[in-house]
Amino acid sequence: MRILLVEPHKPGLSIGGEDVFMFEPLALEYIAAGVPEGNDVKILDLRIDRDFHGTLERFNPHIVGITAYTVHVNVVRQLCAQVKAFDDQILTVVGGHHATVKPEDFDSPSIDLTVIGEGVFAFREIVERSDRGEELANIHGVYSPNQPNAITFEKVSNIELDSLPFPNRKLTAKYREHYYSEWMKPLASIRTSKGCPYRCKFCAQWKVAGGRYLKRDPHKVVAELAGIEEEFIFFADDESLIDAPRMMTLARLIQEAGIQKRYFLYGRSDTITDNPDLLKFWREIGLERVFIGLESFQDEDLESIRKKSTIAQNNAAVRILHELGIDIYASFIIQPGFTHADFAALRRYCRKLELNFASFAVLTPLPGTDLYAEVEDRLIIRNYDCFDFIHTLLPTTLPIKDFYREYWKIQKYGLSLIKQLSFLRKYPPRELPRLWVKSNQFYDRLKLTYRDYEL
Repeated sequence: MRILLVEPHKPGLSIGGEDVFMFEPLALEYIAAGVPEGNDVKILDLRIDRDFHGTLERFNPHIVGITAYTVHVNVVRQLCAQVKAFDDQILTVVGGHHATVKPEDFDSPSIDLTVIGEGVFAFREIVERSDRGEELANIHGVYSPNQPNAITFEKVSNIELDSLPFPNRKLTAKYREHYYSEWMKPLASIRTSKGCPYRCKFCAQWKVAGGRYLKRDPHKVVAELAGIEEEFIFFADDESLIDAPRMMTLARLIQEAGIQKRYFLYGRSDTITDNPDLLKFWREIGLERVFIGLESFQDEDLESIRKKSTIAQNNAAVRILHELGIDIYASFIIQPGFTHADFAALRRYCRKLELNFASFAVLTPLPGTDLYAEVEDRLIIRNYDCFDFIHTLLPTTLPIKDFYREYWKIQKYGLSLIKQLSFLRKYPPRELPRLWVKSNQFYDRLKLTYRDYEL
């Protein structure tokens, strides 16, 4: 059988996304690796290659599988409609995060099946049954409008990560030079764990994992790392440092194997402050950058989102990373209730921390989160194209034009000029013109975001 797996592009109304960073489609590489031998599998990354109809004509697939985050819902529905218009006998299957937390959003005549949770084994069974001409009903982890109560994501979270095959990265060979995060390019991704023991109100990952912290055998992680060609490696975990002894074991195994890479991973401020020696060892074997969700400049905000960390821990974590020479990818949440004074306070806080890079995301109640359940009736936008962490979905205290003027200012001037220039030195000189163009396009679009609320 011919199977086309598709990574969707962001919708036109959305801001950011692949214009700011682009990670390899790891979920699709896992799905592809689980397809039985003898089938012809192709991955199409529409963020890079927009020739969807041409690919359908040339490849003529029997099955099309598409993954989706919340912001992709409308795009995916449109893509599936295009598939059925091309050939209504093609089986369309949707999976990914949004399909897991809210599968009913893919109830459409153009979508045949929706996969919930880890999709490797469910998709494999779909392929096997289709090849034998068997019915596709009652497959574990698969939802369809005809069986709306057959399964929920809480029932498919109990999976051993070591049972999954290594991702098939050969199928993204022609795209790999395009995957990046800032100066880290080309960038490969690897998953060493899934889930998180914390219960942040704005996150659904702990629910998707059934409240568990799932871990891979460090030996298998090293074996997979040894087969990755890229120098830069992103750990696509929900939080990489939760199990410190395991991460120390992994670091030692990487060192013993003689693997020399440059790593980028997620870490909470409390796990960093609790394990400075672990960070020091990781620095010695190549840890170059840590994504840390600082979220706010005041403890009351952290408490309101159930972050279970404090400003004091955030400050200490930043100090530790600075001392170790590890770059910080600091992430902050812009609350819709921010006043002019709040924006100014956050700018002062970022500069006090001497950050040379920070991202600022508007608080976004994603489906599947406790936050969404709490504020759903207050949403001012329900179009999933705007669930991009840039558009506010909730009413703002400031007039919307003032809010986005302040938001533009903190994105552009939240860090000192000296720190911004020090960050730019990390880029190869040949990348700077592209960065300049992309940055200006982003800032120009951001400044005019308020107009999306005038439609």
